[in-house]
Amino acid sequence: MLPNNKQVNKRPSCIKCIHYYVTHDHDNPHGCKAMGFKSMQNPAVMVFASSRIECQLFQSKIKNKQNNNTSESGNSGGGIVA
Repeated sequence: MLPNNKQVNKRPSCIKCIHYYVTHDHDNPHGCKAMGFKSMQNPAVMVFASSRIECQLFQSKIKNKQNNNTSESGNSGGGIVA
């Protein structure tokens, strides 16, 4: 059990990041557009292994729910309008 005053650093999930992509390269299936590399492992693992710092470029694909409340105004921000 961890002491209450210690903060646990949680590694970001690359799959939830806008910079993550699948390369379709059998030897290096994971890619990071922000860092500009492909790897066999999750890019966040590679970043930490090489720098001992968690990824600083993570940006969530999921936007805030506060910013997505446009359906009430009738403008959903996309789709086909007839």
